[in-house]
Amino acid sequence: MSCTHDHSCEDHNCAADWSLYKHIKLEQVTSLNESVAESVKSIFKPWDRRLDNSEGFLESNEGDPELLVFIPFTSVVKIKSISVVGGAEGTSPSKMRAFINQDGIDFSDAQNMQPVQEWELAENLHGILEYQTRYARFQSVGSLTLHFPGNFGASTTKIYYIGLRGEATQLKRDAVTNVVYELYPNPSEHKISDAGGSSQVE
Repeated sequence: MSCTHDHSCEDHNCAADWSLYKHIKLEQVTSLNESVAESVKSIFKPWDRRLDNSEGFLESNEGDPELLVFIPFTSVVKIKSISVVGGAEGTSPSKMRAFINQDGIDFSDAQNMQPVQEWELAENLHGILEYQTRYARFQSVGSLTLHFPGNFGASTTKIYYIGLRGEATQLKRDAVTNVVYELYPNPSEHKISDAGGSSQVE
């Protein structure tokens, strides 16, 4: 995806400005079928560090390239695009399927449920590709689950970076405010007298 803004993106980092990294509840990010426990947390980082692999990467178990990544947010977000940097030699994921606000789903659920959107992925070793969402469907996201069902032929799938671009609202997750409006006055709460044939609310 190329930026269409009227400035030089070499001087102004558009992707960083729209990054949702700081709104990810990192301590609660999880993955199914990861070969190293908790390694999924290492693939979420600032945009300018997307190619820095010093902190590790996410890899599926040997012989089973499927991965499922659960990403909760600290507030409700709107997601514009998703970037995935995979591994070389066939280890990059070849497809991505997204589910919104579906906490706790497993591989069976992911395989049988209809995703909000799915993408055929290319090998994005240098972090230059982004995949646009159908933005109207990604407006009230409290959590995002990404299903990677396969790769380009290797025995394991490797992911070095997942980046999300969009906007965060001011709403906190699970915060519910009940506001009751009196649309019509309750007659029992008002005295009505008849003065000269006209009704008057006192």
